[in-house]
Amino acid sequence: MASTTVSKSAAVRARVNHPIIDSDGHQVELGPLFLDYLRAEAGAAVAERFPGLSFDGYVDAGWWTLSPEERHARRSMRPTWWAVPARNTRDLATALYPKLMHERLDELGIDLSVVYPTIGLLVVQIVDEEVRRAAARALNKMKADMFAGYTDRLVPVATIPMHTPQEAIAELEYAVRHLGLRAVMMASYVRRPISAALRMSPAAARYTYWLDTYGLDSEYDYDPVWAKCAELQVSPTFHSVGYGWGSRATPTNYIHNHLGNFAASADAVCRGLLLGGVPKRFPTLTFAFLEGGVAWARQLYCDLFSHWQKRNWEAVQQYNPATIDRAAFLEFAQRYGGEHIANRAEELLRAHQLFMSRGEDPALLDEWAPSGIQSPAEIYEIFKRFYFGCEGDDPLNVLAFETKGSPFGARLAALYGSDLGHWDVPDMAEAVHEAYELVEQGLLSETDFRDLMFTNAAEFWTSTNPHFFRGTVVEDAVAHQLHHPS
Repeated sequence: MASTTVSKSAAVRARVNHPIIDSDGHQVELGPLFLDYLRAEAGAAVAERFPGLSFDGYVDAGWWTLSPEERHARRSMRPTWWAVPARNTRDLATALYPKLMHERLDELGIDLSVVYPTIGLLVVQIVDEEVRRAAARALNKMKADMFAGYTDRLVPVATIPMHTPQEAIAELEYAVRHLGLRAVMMASYVRRPISAALRMSPAAARYTYWLDTYGLDSEYDYDPVWAKCAELQVSPTFHSVGYGWGSRATPTNYIHNHLGNFAASADAVCRGLLLGGVPKRFPTLTFAFLEGGVAWARQLYCDLFSHWQKRNWEAVQQYNPATIDRAAFLEFAQRYGGEHIANRAEELLRAHQLFMSRGEDPALLDEWAPSGIQSPAEIYEIFKRFYFGCEGDDPLNVLAFETKGSPFGARLAALYGSDLGHWDVPDMAEAVHEAYELVEQGLLSETDFRDLMFTNAAEFWTSTNPHFFRGTVVEDAVAHQLHHPS
């Protein structure tokens, strides 16, 4: 039944003079329906391999089948549990059925939602290539079918597997050209086995891995993928869980594993792309890092400048052990080192120079070279093309607009993401109002709120595709904003 009262979120929408664009809602897929699509795509044998898969190849999918002692011994990560609406069954149905989500958008205070998958977050991690590629294709077909007739206000997002450039390009082509999907979700990383460990002990190799973030030191050249994104006029958006690796892999506590996980995965791919030179080589592309908030991005932005200042090619010469003044070193040792030092000064100097040269490689001395960055201003310009997904209940959203202490007085482009459909949103009708609470508390201005909820989304989604909003209810408002920015 439809609500007869005006929600707080609808009241917020009524008082602002701009649309509200949700750049990260979620559909919760029905497993049996998805498996029907997977069977149709790849056959029953492939579909049968899907439910019991270890999705990332390193974390046990069967945690719930193990005893507490076995979980501890295997360091089996506790998986996500009780993660979607239940008692509020209307919200559950809204997450399941695009028709109901479309019907409720006015109640939720949202004009348009870009709707990401849920199963897709797992599909992109599947190790089995045949199952992974078939699952992504089946999921994208399912999205195109289920959202047909509702795309004036709901924009479904395609799932793009990234284990190899070839599979990414193939699915980009199919999703955009054949299915007509105009937004894409990529994994923030691919977990790859360390080949030396795999050779020594295949059974233990699943506990050793490295994270490929497509830019710096990648297993493959992903430039053809970024070129294909530019050709197809889609902006890469990254949305991956960051638990199951590092410290976020406890067997007993999902909260421990979940805290900061989206920020960690976003930070990883952002650093990899930037230091690998991807934004410099593809200056027309914009990139979005979703659901991790903006606090990590503000810290990364400032840290990059401090590292440039101290470790650019010229500055790092200050620390070159070969530049030590031998005579001065011996004199200081004689005057201040005492009897234990003075007679060993030559030996200690050689030992120090050797120790400090351990990571030295003549081909790798300029660590900024792969990025293509040659000045601090270029870091600032690159970050103007980065967008950061922010949920409404995060008080640190204010850091996107707080420029004190940041080089060039940079604001960061925050994108509102409702996360509708997941446990972060216990009541969908409260989500937009949660974001507006920062205005009510005096922490954001109405202009800041407009940027968070509308302007940044309008700019991001049209940055590679000027017609992204064609046929939607916000088409005219977006066109006016782009031609007459306030």
